[in-house]
Amino acid sequence: MSEQATTTEGRTYPPDPELSKTANVRPEMLEQDLESFWDEQAKQRLSWYEPYDKVLEWDQPYAKWFVGGKLNACYNCVDRHVEAGMGDKVALHVVPDDGPDSSEVRDITYAELQRRVTAVANGLKELGVGKGVPVGIYMQMIPDAVIAMLACARLGAPHTVVFGGFSGKAVAERCNDLECKVLITQDEAMRGGKAAPQKTNADEGLDASPTTVEKVVVVRRTGADIPMSDRDVYLDDLIANASDDPESCPCEPMESEDLLFLLYTSGSTGKPKGVVHTTGGYLLGCATTHNLVFDVKDDSVYWCAADIGWITGHSYIVYGPLANGCTSVLFEGVPGYPDQEVWWKIIEKYGVTILYTSPTAIRAHMKAGEKHAQAHDLSSIKILGSVGEPINPEAWEWYREHVGGGKAPIMDTWWQTETGHILITPLPGITTLKPGMAQQPFPGVRPEIRDDEGNQVPVETTGNLVLTQPWPGMMRGLYNDDQRYRDTYWSKYSDAYFAGDGAKYDADGDIMLMGRIDDVVNVSGHRLSTFEIESALVEHADVAEAAVAAKKDPDTGQAIVAFVSLIGDKQGTEELEQALREQVAQSIGKLARPASVIFARDMPKTRSGKIMRRLLKNIAEGEELGDTSTLVDPSVVEEMQKQVNG
Repeated sequence: MSEQATTTEGRTYPPDPELSKTANVRPEMLEQDLESFWDEQAKQRLSWYEPYDKVLEWDQPYAKWFVGGKLNACYNCVDRHVEAGMGDKVALHVVPDDGPDSSEVRDITYAELQRRVTAVANGLKELGVGKGVPVGIYMQMIPDAVIAMLACARLGAPHTVVFGGFSGKAVAERCNDLECKVLITQDEAMRGGKAAPQKTNADEGLDASPTTVEKVVVVRRTGADIPMSDRDVYLDDLIANASDDPESCPCEPMESEDLLFLLYTSGSTGKPKGVVHTTGGYLLGCATTHNLVFDVKDDSVYWCAADIGWITGHSYIVYGPLANGCTSVLFEGVPGYPDQEVWWKIIEKYGVTILYTSPTAIRAHMKAGEKHAQAHDLSSIKILGSVGEPINPEAWEWYREHVGGGKAPIMDTWWQTETGHILITPLPGITTLKPGMAQQPFPGVRPEIRDDEGNQVPVETTGNLVLTQPWPGMMRGLYNDDQRYRDTYWSKYSDAYFAGDGAKYDADGDIMLMGRIDDVVNVSGHRLSTFEIESALVEHADVAEAAVAAKKDPDTGQAIVAFVSLIGDKQGTEELEQALREQVAQSIGKLARPASVIFARDMPKTRSGKIMRRLLKNIAEGEELGDTSTLVDPSVVEEMQKQVNG
């Protein structure tokens, strides 16, 4: 692969000496060997019904961690904290869709969480749910979704959470694959002030496909009048007479390698992949990384602004924070509703000390302008985090300056649905930070960057990120599909996990993630990273967000088309287009100069905040768009098409 120019411009931010004195992570942890590090963490962070006999059994490509040990994820996340006298501590600050000024805000303590989880678990038992009986969950960001996950874990019933923005067809497909007996959903969902027909969507999917689902449990969110059949039962009716005494439903002791959940991730071809995560290693990986990466203290107020429908929500809204006995914010809504200040109001009201969000959300706030953040007291923020995609250096700098008060360190984390928890990240109090770089492996993690022949790449050369030894939260294969697991992740290199992401080393040996391997443009035989081109565009003061696609070109093979949204009310002009093209040329090289720049009011984004790059390629090539139903605003792509087509 060709050499790429760095976009970090040599900027560095050394750790705060005061933070270094009190940081949870210790420098000597970086020197520990794989098994001793995780053995120490397992004994310190989790409660075991029976101790494990062996830390690791590694039979590539499958690992077993903490073999022989027995534990329960719900007990570790809830019951043990109540038993330790933390029952009155707030587990969740619940903020509804209409923001922190709503009359529906409430706090749920660990004792209240324990009682509610117990009651729901007892209700599910009445429907035949128990150890090994799979349950589907199709809900939005309400506390009942977290409670449902924990109730399943309490019973030893594996769950699969389907993102609330997906279609009913996706629900049926996933429930069928795992053979779910029960589906838990809600009457309607509230997002951005609008009600979405959650239960109706689920019905459409289940009715159109033969399914193993026997009962649908419905949470009343809006109280809407919805169709209910013999298959359906309201949750409050189901648990009306259920005991909430924890002793009435003790946590089921589970083997460390027992299935905790499946989470489906889209494949480039074929049906979604059911990623298998088990109990002991996954829970420990989440709890350890959450504690050390975000420097969580007893009085921390933590907010992961993700969705429980994705792995970030599983690991860093539910299992990691609750295992650590942390107080978290659970926000039902979206950025920008009911106004552009909603996030900053939440931080100010609850004294949030740790914020973990995506570059997409950060860029949305950039576009709205820093005045909204500046109108609120954000001085409680001590640690910031970024997740989901590589973060542009300019967004990194904005985040630090306007949310972190110019001093909060940013933990730019790399990991995947398949890895379960964070694997590459700076560490607070230790790492000298570089904007836009994940930098170093977490203790016990061994990455390499290789070319297609398996050789380690030179400095500043993009290659393939691989992992050469196992980690506790790693996937235990794809559900009922061993061959696909081996082909997808273990066939390119015989001795390493192939992540599918591009990366490169800088002169200090720090790692910069470049996005998916297939996110490249091939111009005259030169492979250029779309991420680097996008970063160069976002460096312009007028640009809020940029995305790059390729179109066929008779002379160069592919030509670069840049889609750009501007800050505030800025308008695209020919002069600005030329300035942006030249900026990319100066930053990366003339080969990377976009052939054209399309100004747009926004990017085509799914409900999870991901830019649907397939559509950008279709627009650039003048092709049919296909399905746009998962977009937040389908009209965005129509406007782009008109520009491209003149």
